[in-house]
Amino acid sequence: MAEERKKILIKVRRILVKIGSGVLTGKEGLDLDIIENLVDEIADFSQKGYQFVIVSSGAIASGMHRMGFKNRLQSMPEKQAAAAIGQGRLMRVYANAFAKHEMVVSQILLTTSDLTDRQRFLNTRNTLSVLLDWGVIPIINENDTVAVDEIKFGDNDNLAAMMANIMEANLLVNLTNTEGLYDRNPRKDNKPRLIPLVSEITDEIEKVASSEADPVGMGGMKSKVIAAKKVTAFGIPYIIAPGKSKGIIHDVLSGKKVGTLFLPMETHLTSKKYWIAFTLRSRGKIYIDDGAMRAIVHHGKSLLPSGVIKTEGNFNVGDPVSCVAMDGTTLAKGLVNYNSSDTNKIKGLQTSRIEQVLGSKPYDEIIHRDNMAVSNPVRKTADPKSKEST
Repeated sequence: MAEERKKILIKVRRILVKIGSGVLTGKEGLDLDIIENLVDEIADFSQKGYQFVIVSSGAIASGMHRMGFKNRLQSMPEKQAAAAIGQGRLMRVYANAFAKHEMVVSQILLTTSDLTDRQRFLNTRNTLSVLLDWGVIPIINENDTVAVDEIKFGDNDNLAAMMANIMEANLLVNLTNTEGLYDRNPRKDNKPRLIPLVSEITDEIEKVASSEADPVGMGGMKSKVIAAKKVTAFGIPYIIAPGKSKGIIHDVLSGKKVGTLFLPMETHLTSKKYWIAFTLRSRGKIYIDDGAMRAIVHHGKSLLPSGVIKTEGNFNVGDPVSCVAMDGTTLAKGLVNYNSSDTNKIKGLQTSRIEQVLGSKPYDEIIHRDNMAVSNPVRKTADPKSKEST
Protein backbone atom coordinates (compact mmCIF):
# COMPACT_ATOMS: atom_id res chain seq x y z
CA MET A 1 0.00 0.00 0.00
CA ALA A 2 2.95 2.33 0.64
CA GLU A 3 3.99 2.00 -2.99
CA GLU A 4 0.43 2.75 -4.09
CA ARG A 5 0.46 5.96 -2.08
CA LYS A 6 3.81 7.05 -3.44
CA LYS A 7 2.70 6.31 -7.00
CA ILE A 8 -0.30 8.58 -6.54
CA LEU A 9 1.60 11.32 -4.72
CA ILE A 10 4.52 11.57 -7.12
CA LYS A 11 2.52 13.77 -9.53
CA VAL A 12 0.67 15.76 -6.88
CA ARG A 13 1.39 19.50 -6.97
CA ARG A 14 -1.96 21.22 -6.42
CA ILE A 15 -3.54 20.32 -3.09
CA LEU A 16 -6.76 21.24 -1.35
CA VAL A 17 -6.54 21.00 2.44
CA LYS A 18 -9.84 20.97 4.31
CA ILE A 19 -9.42 21.73 8.02
CA GLY A 20 -12.31 20.88 10.31
CA SER A 21 -13.51 22.73 13.38
CA GLY A 22 -12.48 19.80 15.57
CA VAL A 23 -8.88 20.36 14.47
CA LEU A 24 -8.83 24.15 14.68
CA THR A 25 -10.51 24.62 18.02
CA GLY A 26 -9.69 23.78 21.62
CA LYS A 27 -10.93 24.74 25.06
CA GLU A 28 -9.80 28.33 24.51
CA GLY A 29 -11.39 28.81 21.09
CA LEU A 30 -9.07 28.70 18.08
CA ASP A 31 -6.01 26.53 18.76
CA LEU A 32 -3.23 28.86 17.66
CA ASP A 33 -0.52 26.23 18.04
CA ILE A 34 -2.29 23.80 15.72
CA ILE A 35 -2.92 26.51 13.14
CA GLU A 36 0.70 27.66 13.23
CA ASN A 37 1.97 24.08 12.86
CA LEU A 38 -0.23 23.50 9.79
CA VAL A 39 0.69 26.87 8.30
CA ASP A 40 4.41 26.16 8.81
CA GLU A 41 4.07 22.91 6.90
CA ILE A 42 2.01 24.40 4.09
CA ALA A 43 4.48 27.28 3.76
CA ASP A 44 7.39 24.83 3.63
CA PHE A 45 5.83 22.79 0.82
CA SER A 46 4.75 25.96 -1.01
CA GLN A 47 8.40 26.96 -1.20
CA LYS A 48 9.07 23.58 -2.84
CA GLY A 49 6.64 24.32 -5.66
CA TYR A 50 3.39 22.95 -4.29
CA GLN A 51 0.19 24.98 -4.55
CA PHE A 52 -2.38 24.97 -1.76
CA VAL A 53 -6.00 26.00 -1.31
CA ILE A 54 -7.47 25.80 2.18
CA VAL A 55 -11.13 25.17 2.97
CA SER A 56 -11.34 26.16 6.61
CA SER A 57 -14.03 25.67 9.19
CA GLY A 58 -13.82 27.47 12.50
CA ALA A 59 -15.72 30.74 12.03
CA ILE A 60 -18.78 29.65 13.99
CA ALA A 61 -16.66 27.98 16.68
CA SER A 62 -14.52 31.10 17.01
CA GLY A 63 -17.61 33.29 17.34
CA MET A 64 -19.13 30.95 19.93
CA HIS A 65 -15.98 31.15 22.04
CA ARG A 66 -15.83 34.92 21.72
CA MET A 67 -19.38 35.12 23.06
CA GLY A 68 -18.78 32.53 25.78
CA PHE A 69 -21.26 29.96 24.44
CA LYS A 70 -20.57 26.36 25.49
CA ASN A 71 -23.40 24.42 23.83
CA ARG A 72 -24.04 23.81 20.15
CA LEU A 73 -26.10 26.59 18.55
CA GLN A 74 -29.45 25.43 17.20
CA SER A 75 -31.01 28.18 15.09
CA MET A 76 -29.75 29.46 11.75
CA PRO A 77 -29.66 33.14 12.89
CA GLU A 78 -27.52 32.17 15.89
CA LYS A 79 -25.03 30.28 13.69
CA GLN A 80 -24.94 33.14 11.19
CA ALA A 81 -24.32 35.68 13.94
CA ALA A 82 -21.53 33.54 15.42
CA ALA A 83 -19.95 33.21 11.97
CA ALA A 84 -20.09 36.99 11.50
CA ILE A 85 -18.22 37.42 14.79
CA GLY A 86 -15.69 34.65 14.22
CA GLN A 87 -14.81 34.90 10.51
CA GLY A 88 -12.70 38.06 10.88
CA ARG A 89 -10.66 36.60 13.72
CA LEU A 90 -10.16 33.33 11.85
CA MET A 91 -8.74 35.17 8.84
CA ARG A 92 -6.58 37.36 11.04
CA VAL A 93 -5.02 34.29 12.66
CA TYR A 94 -4.27 32.74 9.26
CA ALA A 95 -2.92 36.01 7.87
CA ASN A 96 -0.57 36.49 10.83
CA ALA A 97 0.66 32.89 10.68
CA PHE A 98 1.42 33.02 6.94
CA ALA A 99 2.95 36.51 7.24
CA LYS A 100 5.78 34.96 9.28
CA HIS A 101 6.72 33.18 6.05
CA GLU A 102 6.20 36.34 3.96
CA MET A 103 3.14 34.78 2.35
CA VAL A 104 -0.18 36.45 1.54
CA VAL A 105 -3.63 34.94 2.09
CA SER A 106 -6.96 35.73 0.46
CA GLN A 107 -10.50 35.17 1.68
CA ILE A 108 -13.23 33.65 -0.49
CA LEU A 109 -16.74 33.23 0.96
CA LEU A 110 -19.21 31.21 -1.12
CA THR A 111 -22.75 29.88 -1.25
CA THR A 112 -24.02 27.20 -3.65
CA SER A 113 -25.59 29.87 -5.86
CA ASP A 114 -22.04 31.04 -6.64
CA LEU A 115 -21.24 27.62 -8.10
CA THR A 116 -24.51 26.47 -9.66
CA ASP A 117 -24.42 29.38 -12.10
CA ARG A 118 -21.95 28.26 -14.78
CA GLN A 119 -20.51 31.73 -15.41
CA ARG A 120 -19.93 32.42 -11.71
CA PHE A 121 -18.45 28.93 -11.39
CA LEU A 122 -15.93 29.77 -14.13
CA ASN A 123 -15.27 33.19 -12.60
CA THR A 124 -14.42 31.49 -9.30
CA ARG A 125 -12.07 29.10 -11.12
CA ASN A 126 -10.33 31.98 -12.92
CA THR A 127 -9.90 33.93 -9.68
CA LEU A 128 -8.39 30.91 -7.94
CA SER A 129 -6.04 30.35 -10.85
CA VAL A 130 -4.69 33.91 -10.65
CA LEU A 131 -4.28 33.73 -6.87
CA LEU A 132 -2.31 30.49 -7.15
CA ASP A 133 -0.15 31.94 -9.93
CA TRP A 134 0.61 34.87 -7.62
CA GLY A 135 1.64 32.51 -4.82
CA VAL A 136 -1.29 33.56 -2.63
CA ILE A 137 -3.00 31.04 -0.31
CA PRO A 138 -6.78 31.15 -0.90
CA ILE A 139 -8.76 30.42 2.28
CA ILE A 140 -12.33 29.42 1.52
CA ASN A 141 -15.36 29.09 3.74
CA GLU A 142 -19.09 29.01 3.29
CA ASN A 143 -20.64 32.45 3.57
CA ASP A 144 -22.48 31.40 6.72
CA THR A 145 -23.69 34.90 7.51
CA VAL A 146 -26.03 35.00 4.49
CA ALA A 147 -26.53 31.31 3.62
CA VAL A 148 -29.95 29.73 4.08
CA ASP A 149 -30.97 26.11 3.54
CA GLU A 150 -31.63 26.60 -0.18
CA ILE A 151 -28.11 27.92 -0.84
CA LYS A 152 -26.08 26.10 1.81
CA PHE A 153 -23.45 23.52 0.95
CA GLY A 154 -24.50 21.56 4.04
CA ASP A 155 -21.01 21.42 5.50
CA ASN A 156 -17.44 22.21 4.51
CA ASP A 157 -16.77 18.61 3.48
CA ASN A 158 -19.21 19.11 0.62
CA LEU A 159 -17.80 22.57 -0.13
CA ALA A 160 -14.29 21.08 -0.30
CA ALA A 161 -15.49 18.40 -2.74
CA MET A 162 -16.87 21.09 -5.05
CA MET A 163 -13.75 23.24 -4.75
CA ALA A 164 -11.51 20.29 -5.68
CA ASN A 165 -13.22 20.28 -9.07
CA ILE A 166 -13.03 24.04 -9.51
CA MET A 167 -9.29 24.26 -8.73
CA GLU A 168 -8.51 20.97 -10.53
CA ALA A 169 -6.73 19.61 -7.47
CA ASN A 170 -4.39 16.61 -7.64
CA LEU A 171 -5.20 15.67 -4.03
CA LEU A 172 -7.71 16.53 -1.31
CA VAL A 173 -6.55 16.13 2.29
CA ASN A 174 -9.38 16.27 4.82
CA LEU A 175 -7.91 16.98 8.25
CA THR A 176 -10.12 15.88 11.10
CA ASN A 177 -9.85 15.04 14.78
CA THR A 178 -9.78 11.26 14.22
CA GLU A 179 -7.11 8.99 12.77
CA GLY A 180 -9.22 8.27 9.69
CA LEU A 181 -12.14 6.00 8.78
CA TYR A 182 -12.77 3.11 11.17
CA ASP A 183 -14.72 -0.09 10.61
CA ARG A 184 -16.99 0.92 13.52
CA ASN A 185 -17.72 4.05 15.51
CA PRO A 186 -14.70 4.59 17.83
CA ARG A 187 -16.86 6.61 20.23
CA LYS A 188 -19.13 3.63 20.82
CA ASP A 189 -16.81 0.65 20.34
CA ASN A 190 -13.53 0.11 22.19
CA LYS A 191 -12.02 -2.07 19.44
CA PRO A 192 -12.35 -0.12 16.21
CA ARG A 193 -10.02 -0.93 13.31
CA LEU A 194 -8.60 1.84 11.13
CA ILE A 195 -9.24 1.30 7.42
CA PRO A 196 -6.02 2.50 5.72
CA LEU A 197 -7.14 2.05 2.10
CA VAL A 198 -10.51 2.27 0.35
CA SER A 199 -10.39 1.18 -3.27
CA GLU A 200 -14.17 1.33 -3.73
CA ILE A 201 -16.83 3.19 -1.75
CA THR A 202 -19.36 0.42 -1.28
CA ASP A 203 -22.60 0.43 0.68
CA GLU A 204 -20.70 -1.23 3.53
CA ILE A 205 -18.14 1.59 3.63
CA GLU A 206 -20.91 4.18 3.75
CA LYS A 207 -22.67 2.29 6.54
CA VAL A 208 -19.65 2.25 8.88
CA ALA A 209 -19.27 6.03 8.64
CA SER A 210 -20.95 7.76 11.57
CA SER A 211 -23.06 10.86 11.01
CA GLU A 212 -22.28 12.18 14.51
CA ALA A 213 -20.62 15.58 14.55
CA ASP A 214 -18.58 17.41 17.17
CA PRO A 215 -20.33 20.19 19.13
CA VAL A 216 -18.34 22.72 17.09
CA GLY A 217 -18.64 20.91 13.73
CA MET A 218 -21.32 20.53 11.08
CA GLY A 219 -20.65 17.08 9.58
CA GLY A 220 -19.48 13.74 10.88
CA MET A 221 -17.48 10.97 9.20
CA LYS A 222 -20.45 10.19 6.95
CA SER A 223 -20.19 13.59 5.26
CA LYS A 224 -16.47 12.98 4.69
CA VAL A 225 -17.13 9.65 2.99
CA ILE A 226 -19.84 11.23 0.81
CA ALA A 227 -17.32 13.93 -0.13
CA ALA A 228 -14.77 11.21 -0.93
CA LYS A 229 -17.28 9.59 -3.27
CA LYS A 230 -17.67 12.84 -5.18
CA VAL A 231 -13.97 13.73 -5.29
CA THR A 232 -12.78 10.31 -6.43
CA ALA A 233 -15.40 10.39 -9.22
CA PHE A 234 -13.38 13.30 -10.65
CA GLY A 235 -10.19 11.23 -10.49
CA ILE A 236 -8.78 12.94 -7.40
CA PRO A 237 -7.31 10.87 -4.54
CA TYR A 238 -8.75 11.75 -1.13
CA ILE A 239 -7.17 11.28 2.28
CA ILE A 240 -8.80 11.61 5.70
CA ALA A 241 -6.01 12.27 8.21
CA PRO A 242 -5.54 13.37 11.85
CA GLY A 243 -5.12 17.13 11.73
CA LYS A 244 -3.80 17.53 15.26
CA SER A 245 -0.77 15.29 14.61
CA LYS A 246 2.37 17.37 14.22
CA GLY A 247 3.93 16.98 10.80
CA ILE A 248 0.76 15.53 9.28
CA ILE A 249 1.10 17.36 5.95
CA HIS A 250 4.67 16.07 5.59
CA ASP A 251 3.58 12.55 6.50
CA VAL A 252 0.77 12.58 3.95
CA LEU A 253 2.85 14.01 1.10
CA SER A 254 5.79 11.69 1.80
CA GLY A 255 3.51 8.67 1.43
CA LYS A 256 3.49 7.50 5.02
CA LYS A 257 0.72 5.16 6.09
CA VAL A 258 -1.42 7.72 7.90
CA GLY A 259 -5.17 8.16 7.82
CA THR A 260 -7.40 6.61 5.16
CA LEU A 261 -6.65 6.88 1.44
CA PHE A 262 -9.57 6.69 -1.01
CA LEU A 263 -8.39 5.72 -4.48
CA PRO A 264 -9.63 7.71 -7.47
CA MET A 265 -11.85 6.22 -10.15
CA GLU A 266 -10.28 5.11 -13.39
CA THR A 267 -13.15 6.44 -15.49
CA HIS A 268 -13.39 10.10 -14.53
CA LEU A 269 -16.05 12.69 -14.98
CA THR A 270 -14.97 15.82 -16.81
CA SER A 271 -15.09 19.08 -14.89
CA LYS A 272 -18.37 20.05 -16.56
CA LYS A 273 -19.97 16.65 -15.91
CA TYR A 274 -18.77 16.71 -12.31
CA TRP A 275 -20.41 20.14 -11.98
CA ILE A 276 -23.65 18.69 -13.35
CA ALA A 277 -23.50 15.58 -11.17
CA PHE A 278 -22.50 17.04 -7.82
CA THR A 279 -22.96 20.82 -7.83
CA LEU A 280 -26.35 21.24 -9.49
CA ARG A 281 -29.54 20.20 -7.74
CA SER A 282 -31.99 18.21 -9.82
CA ARG A 283 -35.18 20.03 -10.77
CA GLY A 284 -37.12 16.91 -11.76
CA LYS A 285 -37.00 13.33 -12.97
CA ILE A 286 -37.32 11.61 -16.32
CA TYR A 287 -38.18 7.92 -16.10
CA ILE A 288 -36.65 5.89 -18.93
CA ASP A 289 -37.09 2.38 -20.34
CA ASP A 290 -34.54 -0.46 -20.33
CA GLY A 291 -33.32 0.30 -23.84
CA ALA A 292 -32.54 3.91 -22.97
CA MET A 293 -30.90 2.77 -19.73
CA ARG A 294 -28.52 0.45 -21.62
CA ALA A 295 -27.76 3.11 -24.22
CA ILE A 296 -26.91 5.72 -21.58
CA VAL A 297 -25.12 3.61 -18.98
CA HIS A 298 -23.24 1.12 -21.15
CA HIS A 299 -22.80 2.90 -24.48
CA GLY A 300 -22.52 6.59 -23.56
CA LYS A 301 -25.48 7.62 -25.71
CA SER A 302 -27.82 10.60 -25.46
CA LEU A 303 -31.37 10.36 -24.14
CA LEU A 304 -33.87 10.40 -27.02
CA PRO A 305 -37.65 10.92 -26.75
CA SER A 306 -38.29 7.25 -27.65
CA GLY A 307 -36.73 6.13 -24.36
CA VAL A 308 -38.83 8.38 -22.09
CA ILE A 309 -41.72 6.83 -20.17
CA LYS A 310 -42.83 9.69 -17.93
CA THR A 311 -41.61 12.83 -16.15
CA GLU A 312 -41.86 14.12 -12.61
CA GLY A 313 -41.65 17.77 -11.57
CA ASN A 314 -41.71 21.02 -13.53
CA PHE A 315 -38.45 21.87 -15.27
CA ASN A 316 -37.37 24.31 -17.94
CA VAL A 317 -34.91 24.12 -20.81
CA GLY A 318 -31.37 23.92 -19.44
CA ASP A 319 -32.39 22.68 -15.99
CA PRO A 320 -30.58 19.74 -14.38
CA VAL A 321 -32.86 16.68 -14.38
CA SER A 322 -32.27 13.11 -13.17
CA CYS A 323 -32.67 10.11 -15.47
CA VAL A 324 -34.35 7.37 -13.45
CA ALA A 325 -35.09 3.70 -14.07
CA MET A 326 -38.61 2.49 -13.38
CA ASP A 327 -37.45 0.89 -10.11
CA GLY A 328 -36.42 4.35 -8.88
CA THR A 329 -32.65 3.96 -9.39
CA THR A 330 -31.00 7.22 -10.48
CA LEU A 331 -28.85 6.48 -13.52
CA ALA A 332 -27.68 9.93 -14.61
CA LYS A 333 -28.24 13.66 -14.39
CA GLY A 334 -28.20 16.05 -17.31
CA LEU A 335 -29.24 19.43 -18.70
CA VAL A 336 -32.49 19.09 -20.63
CA ASN A 337 -33.15 20.48 -24.10
CA TYR A 338 -36.93 20.49 -23.59
CA ASN A 339 -39.12 21.61 -20.70
CA SER A 340 -41.31 19.15 -18.79
CA SER A 341 -44.44 19.97 -20.77
CA ASP A 342 -42.82 19.39 -24.17
CA THR A 343 -40.98 16.31 -22.92
CA ASN A 344 -44.31 14.78 -21.94
CA LYS A 345 -45.73 15.58 -25.37
CA ILE A 346 -42.92 13.81 -27.25
CA LYS A 347 -42.18 10.95 -24.82
CA GLY A 348 -42.00 7.56 -26.51
CA LEU A 349 -41.82 9.09 -30.00
CA GLN A 350 -39.17 8.79 -32.68
CA THR A 351 -37.02 11.89 -33.21
CA SER A 352 -38.51 12.38 -36.67
CA ARG A 353 -41.90 13.15 -35.10
CA ILE A 354 -40.76 15.97 -32.77
CA GLU A 355 -41.45 18.76 -35.26
CA GLN A 356 -44.85 17.29 -36.13
CA VAL A 357 -45.92 17.37 -32.48
CA LEU A 358 -44.25 20.56 -31.23
CA GLY A 359 -44.15 22.61 -34.45
CA SER A 360 -40.35 22.79 -34.35
CA LYS A 361 -37.35 20.57 -33.56
CA PRO A 362 -34.51 22.53 -31.95
CA TYR A 363 -32.82 19.30 -30.79
CA ASP A 364 -32.94 15.59 -31.54
CA GLU A 365 -32.12 14.69 -27.94
CA ILE A 366 -33.92 15.27 -24.66
CA ILE A 367 -30.47 15.32 -23.04
CA HIS A 368 -27.26 15.26 -25.08
CA ARG A 369 -24.52 12.97 -23.80
CA ASP A 370 -22.09 15.93 -23.55
CA ASN A 371 -24.44 17.47 -20.97
CA MET A 372 -25.03 14.25 -19.01
CA ALA A 373 -23.18 12.72 -16.06
CA VAL A 374 -23.74 8.99 -15.60
CA SER A 375 -23.73 7.52 -12.09
CA ASN A 376 -21.24 4.96 -10.76
CA PRO A 377 -18.31 4.93 -13.20
CA VAL A 378 -15.74 2.11 -12.92
CA ARG A 379 -13.30 2.56 -10.04
CA LYS A 380 -9.65 1.72 -9.72
CA THR A 381 -6.27 3.39 -9.25
CA ALA A 382 -5.73 6.27 -11.62
CA ASP A 383 -3.37 9.02 -12.56
CA PRO A 384 -4.75 12.02 -10.62
CA LYS A 385 -4.11 14.34 -13.55
CA SER A 386 -5.83 12.35 -16.28
CA LYS A 387 -9.47 13.13 -17.10
CA GLU A 388 -12.17 11.73 -19.35
CA SER A 389 -11.73 13.38 -22.74
CA THR A 390 -15.32 13.87 -23.79
